[in-house]
Order: sequence, then C-alpha cells, then structure tokens
Amino acid sequence: MRRIPADQPLAWRLRVLPVCASTELELERWLAAGVQPPLALLAQQQRHGHGQQGRVWQSPPGGVWLSAALPWPAQPAEAASLALAAAVGIALQLESLGLKPQIKWPNDLLIDGRKLAGILPRLRWRGGRVRYAQLGVGLNGLNRVPAGAINLAEALGQRQHPQAQPACLAARLLRGLEWAAAAADQPELVRRQVEQRLWQPDGIEHNGELWSVAGLAADGGLRLCRNNTEVVLIRQF
Repeated sequence: MRRIPADQPLAWRLRVLPVCASTELELERWLAAGVQPPLALLAQQQRHGHGQQGRVWQSPPGGVWLSAALPWPAQPAEAASLALAAAVGIALQLESLGLKPQIKWPNDLLIDGRKLAGILPRLRWRGGRVRYAQLGVGLNGLNRVPAGAINLAEALGQRQHPQAQPACLAARLLRGLEWAAAAADQPELVRRQVEQRLWQPDGIEHNGELWSVAGLAADGGLRLCRNNTEVVLIRQF
C-alpha cells in the first residue's frame, strides 16, 4: 500500500457569508466572474441547501456549510473517486479528535450509524478534460439535527465542545479537502482507505432483495454479494 500523502496546503481563496440561499449558487457566481480555484465559500446558514437527488439539506447556524472548487486530474479514469477521496480526508480529521467515523457509500460520513456529514461532488469539464472538482459539504457541528443524524458536539460528548465550533470545524474540513486533492491521482490508496472505514450494515436492499456489502471495486463502486452472486453499484453524480 502506498504511503498516505502529507497534507499539501492549498492557496485557498475564502469567502464567508452570514446567510445565503445556497453556497453552491454563490460559488458558481464566483467562478463565473473568472476567479480560479482553489476556492471555498462558507455560509453560517443556508436557506435552500440541497443534497443528492435534490433533497433538502437542513443548514441552520452552528454547522459548516461549504462549497469548494479544487484542482483535480484532467482524466477522471486515472483519478480517485472525488466523493470517496473527500470522505477519507474528512474522516482523517475526525479521527484526530478520537472519533471513529464510517463512510456510507458513496458520499456520507456516519458516527455510530448516524449521519454527521454529506458530500455532493461534481467534476467540471471543458473540451473532454476535467477543469476542476467541485464539492458541496454539510457538516453538523453545534447545530440541531434531524432524526437519524448527529452533530460533532454530541459525538464528542460535550454540548459546546470547542472543536465543534464552526470556525474550528471549517479549518479541519479544508484540511480534509487538501488531503483529497493530494490523493486524487492515487485511486487504489483512496479505495483501501475507504474500505477500512466502510459502513457495513446487516443488509442493503437492491432490486427488492437484501445483499451483503463485500467491499469496493477498483473503480470505487460498491460490491454487493448474495448467495453466489456479486453486483457492483456505480453512483453517478
């Protein structure tokens, strides 16, 4: 297994807003104005945040609601999965706090089976080549959370834990994305790191049947097994 790359700080251009409709929309405007990545835009609160498949992502004060654009390999076939690389980078930051996060394929982070963070990844193209990677990340810090979720303060066992403060948490999140950028050209490294943290419930429903999680395929797809049959799920964002 290849050595995990050292953190490579990026020269972030950073904007912080007290409130906005969507950090994704604000980042798009920033990019459209010609500002080049790496960029990160944080909001203390979002009014219309969204996750995968357009689902509403509650974004009240106390959490970290971020959209970022960062360098990525021009040929995605040779690159790691963007969502999984980001998940590993963030997980490493959480582990440095003594937590044991799990990665729920393809783009969530869990603590004790409860959702702590979600990642919405996209690759931006021009002329058949990737220009840069773009991610939306929601990470629960001190904010109230819906049923089935958890915030970092609760995970750390202290209602107002200093590391759960949005400013501290945002800094860790950016370092996690820097890990992802550094590991972008090492898909096998990312795959193995994900497998070490992969959430494996008792069963996953697929086509009306329960399957067992067997790990990840070489391309980052989720391997499911049932009896003597194996399928690989691929998630396209």
